[in-house]
Amino acid sequence: MDTTAKPDTQTHMRREIEEIPEAAARLLNGASARIGDIAKQAGTPVFLASVARGSSDHAAAFLKYAAEIHLGVAMASLGPSVSSVYKGRVNLSQALVIAISQSGASPDILSVVQSAKEQGAVTIGLTNTAGSELARLSTASVDIHAGPERSVAATKSFVNSVLAGLLLLAEMAGDEALLEALRQVPEQFEKAISMDWRALAEPLEKRGSLYVIGRGPGLAIAHEAALKFKETCRIHAEAYSSAEVMHGPVSIVEDGYPILALGVRDAAEAGLADAADRMAGQGGRVFATTARVTRAEKLPFVSTTHPLTDALVQIVSFYAFIEGFARRRGFNPDLPRHLKKVTQTV
Repeated sequence: MDTTAKPDTQTHMRREIEEIPEAAARLLNGASARIGDIAKQAGTPVFLASVARGSSDHAAAFLKYAAEIHLGVAMASLGPSVSSVYKGRVNLSQALVIAISQSGASPDILSVVQSAKEQGAVTIGLTNTAGSELARLSTASVDIHAGPERSVAATKSFVNSVLAGLLLLAEMAGDEALLEALRQVPEQFEKAISMDWRALAEPLEKRGSLYVIGRGPGLAIAHEAALKFKETCRIHAEAYSSAEVMHGPVSIVEDGYPILALGVRDAAEAGLADAADRMAGQGGRVFATTARVTRAEKLPFVSTTHPLTDALVQIVSFYAFIEGFARRRGFNPDLPRHLKKVTQTV
């Protein structure tokens, strides 16, 4: 199979990135009332738990930070294999379990939902396939309204999974500031697509490896970005907290080693900027989405009215960059080798 993409041919991935603002608006208009009803049904759980894989698990990690910072409720990431392979049974009777799956068909995700349901837990499925087994099995399900996604690399489905989860958490918390910020994201996504991050390209070509750093919700975005580097461009990338990177990984940063630092307008921004500047001082080639850096190179970014939306909008700018970078390297981001759109694991 020819996996190259001609420079003058628009990929499915690019089209789907450009559909993100519309998809977000569709979710806000089509599912907000249902999500509000689900939030009332969920009540006040003792703790939250998530089950997901791949990009969906990065969406779950984003929601973990949102829940713990803004809702004050702990959220655990469940290992799907505990139920599907090891036949273990985690006590979820007092949990609200959020399962995230584009297809809603992965057996290991479904096994966790089934176990939670048997224990009386409220289970919520976030899926891009309204008639899926996950939607049928869950106590309540949300169609994330991303629409058909043909590229193997998930983009709009990731964004809408996070958006649906944030709507749920905001409704549970009665957080009007967050709800208002979420209503504004379609316009901000539109602006984010046009941010020019091409300065990253040459340093990445030279080294073929990088760190992506973030903190809090920005760390979840960093993990999603690192996956996309490997998936679409065959470049090794590792995601680290801007604190954790200083506990060992920073030692290899020298001689132009590239770093993408995803700064968010929140309490962690100053610390992330300091880490970015320190690594730039060691000889790293550091690119940061924060105006607080003095030695790292600044990338353009879209500021929003809330730290959580601020973090989410950045992945849209990244997606626009990585799709073009994949084509620059001669790869078709729609067809990463050895991968397929739906991966069913046990």
